[in-house]
Amino acid sequence: MTKLTYEIVDVFTDRPFTGNPLAVVLGAEGLAAAQLQALAREFHLSETAFVLPPSDGGTYRVRIFTPELELPFAGHPSVGTAVTLVRRGWAGLDPASGAEVVQECGAGLLPIQVYADGRATLTGGTPTLGPELDPGPLLEIVGLTADDLAGPPPRAAGCGLEWPFLSVRPDAVARASLNSDAARRHGVTDLVVFAWDAARHVSHARAFVPGSGVPEDPATGSAALGFGIYAVASGLLTGEGRSSYTVRQGAELHRPSTLECTVTADSGKPLGATVTGGVVPIATGEIAVPPFVG
Repeated sequence: MTKLTYEIVDVFTDRPFTGNPLAVVLGAEGLAAAQLQALAREFHLSETAFVLPPSDGGTYRVRIFTPELELPFAGHPSVGTAVTLVRRGWAGLDPASGAEVVQECGAGLLPIQVYADGRATLTGGTPTLGPELDPGPLLEIVGLTADDLAGPPPRAAGCGLEWPFLSVRPDAVARASLNSDAARRHGVTDLVVFAWDAARHVSHARAFVPGSGVPEDPATGSAALGFGIYAVASGLLTGEGRSSYTVRQGAELHRPSTLECTVTADSGKPLGATVTGGVVPIATGEIAVPPFVG
């Protein structure tokens, strides 16, 4: 039976068995989407990344699957895949000096700077910002009440993948608990609950993903990028120049993660964001190719 090579890496951490685990699968270019989905379901991680030959001027192309569906873009698979490929010397890349790669994905061409120490900086796609949202349904989805609200109103924002952001009191973050029935009833597929430390520019965040077969994600690069857009639009960060901020996530899942970010703005308008994190190799192996079902 034909087999594919894969690596498991932990992303947005500098220690093994923390951060967000990712499967990076090589040599899957001949497989159909249903086969890729079957492999992602087998790994059963929040995301599995399949590395494919470039088709639009990038260094490589990647398709990203949760256990339930394909995503156009996600942060921790982008960072984890880039570091893994550079470390392996993929396509002549030099792991000793790092490299800048360009990832092709559903969000377009995204530059990723990979450093020799196993970290990478991902530049997000075009910023998007939605209208203010009714906090009531969002609070119900995570088992909180109006007394837990703090800070600016909730709204969705993104840099390639939009997330709704719900600002709460610091003690409410740990108490949040996903109510999947409420999420289904309100049509909410993902939600970030956070508390903002204005003095240190740190967001203590949790990302719930009931629509992707992953109740909670321990480190979410796309949400960290989107938070910068939300923070500028909501007045948590300055609307002029470049701001730095940190997202801390995953402690409630016993997988603490650190995402170092920047956002750039002009005249109150967010222009773009970056997220940086480390990648730790955990395992390598081979996995069987699922049968094709036509």
